[in-house]
Amino acid sequence: MNNRTKGLCLAAIGALLWGASGVAAQYLFHQKGFSPEFLVVIRLLVSGCLLLGIDGLLNFGDIFTIWHSSYDRLQLLLFGIIGMLSVQYTYFAAISCSNAATATVLQYLMPVIVVFWVSLRDRRLPHIYEVVAIALAMLGTLLLVTKGDFTALAISKAALFWGILSALSAAFYTLQPKYLLQHWRSPLVIGWGMLLGGIVMLALSGFDRGVAIFDLEAAGALAFVVCFGTVLAFWSYLESIKYIRPTETSTLGSLEPLAAVLLSVLLLNIPFGPFDIGGSLLMMLAVGILSRLKR
Repeated sequence: MNNRTKGLCLAAIGALLWGASGVAAQYLFHQKGFSPEFLVVIRLLVSGCLLLGIDGLLNFGDIFTIWHSSYDRLQLLLFGIIGMLSVQYTYFAAISCSNAATATVLQYLMPVIVVFWVSLRDRRLPHIYEVVAIALAMLGTLLLVTKGDFTALAISKAALFWGILSALSAAFYTLQPKYLLQHWRSPLVIGWGMLLGGIVMLALSGFDRGVAIFDLEAAGALAFVVCFGTVLAFWSYLESIKYIRPTETSTLGSLEPLAAVLLSVLLLNIPFGPFDIGGSLLMMLAVGILSRLKR
């Protein structure tokens, strides 16, 4: 398997698992009374410790070298707090205010934000196909949040706010750690990012609003979120950036909303009408255009 194929597979696996974890999180929020703050703290602290522990065992305990350089320390702090913590909390807050399908589709305004940033960085205007993709993404978002009635929002303002903020966070999360991932092992970078984000979230929120129901089903969903939807998903997604471009990684991430929509409908009986489907398809078409024309 060549590096490009490896990168594409890793990005796809990460996106699918992340989509499934969003559905598990919705189950915990809406049926078990979990708070986004509690789930973020548990997810980041446990996953961060697991990744650092695994990396330490495989590399003879060498997990602190990354802190020796002041530049690397700064990049790691930015990644952990602004990248990892923000993308986790904003996404879960959007799910809590709506559902996994809506929150995940809104988060996939991220490739549009990446296009804007790359255009600014390269000091050029977007190409015509990028403009078309952006227009499709905006129309898709409009259909999703209005259900075709353009005079009112069909989702809460809070859900829209957190969904757009999660897209901004995901764009930062995709672009910012490239330097760290080129110079350090992926589990090391992700593990420290998660641990830092979890510590900051714990300091800000504590466990005042924790869990209403904790039974076997809740424990199973929580374990899935931590082990598969976090450790494996985040490692796969960020590892892919070493082999393919950020725009390609964010494009394959469109599998995440597809997985979230299908699993939400099949497992949680979430209604997803024609305007929801149409809006989601337009957004994924926009991402597909950016993918094919940027190869």
